[in-house]
Amino acid sequence: MSTVTTPISSLPAVTGTTPAPASNTLGQSEFLQLLTTQLQNQDPLSPMDSSAFVAQLAQFSTVEGITNLGTQLGSLITAQSSANQLSAATLVGKQVLFNSSQIALTQGQPAAFGVTLDNAASDVVASVADGTGAIVGTIDLGAQAAGTVQATWSGLDANGNPLPSGTYTVAVNATPVAGSTVNATTSVSGVVTGIGLGGQATTVNVAGQSIPLTSLVEVGTAPVP
Repeated sequence: MSTVTTPISSLPAVTGTTPAPASNTLGQSEFLQLLTTQLQNQDPLSPMDSSAFVAQLAQFSTVEGITNLGTQLGSLITAQSSANQLSAATLVGKQVLFNSSQIALTQGQPAAFGVTLDNAASDVVASVADGTGAIVGTIDLGAQAAGTVQATWSGLDANGNPLPSGTYTVAVNATPVAGSTVNATTSVSGVVTGIGLGGQATTVNVAGQSIPLTSLVEVGTAPVP
């Protein structure tokens, strides 16, 4: 005699509960119910092959393990996000250095930024552009060795007049020494005034910019007075 099987769709509903909506996905409860029904309806004179039974139990255990793993992973992500937020909160009021091509200018005051070179350069020129893309300032840093050099932009136009406060963009052109290549990145320092908790990543607010924690290069050892 062959083993009697019962389709999931014909399984009796549990008394006192609302039937779940139809789904093409076989979940843990459906899998266990199907397995139990198979055992209840097997032929006593020709029981289900024990190897097949063990295989089904192994499948059930695997499904349950994957589900638990997903739950634990979600908890781990939540915990890591909370840890990042707490870490970012300790940065409020501290001076930080971060990679950025944007510099904030306060009218009448110079704006400082850093240029980091991975190799020596025979000449380094930084160009400052306003919101329209027009070049409003040029700083020639000359020949520089590999490392970080500090630069200052006066914040004045070609006629010596103070430019309005706002955010400006710095682009660096580094000429490599013969036989080598050179990459340049710009960095800006500022005081952390707050943290952002929305979106996928925690950010800090510095000089009107929202900076991801991964962009921070250096953190001051003491709060800025």
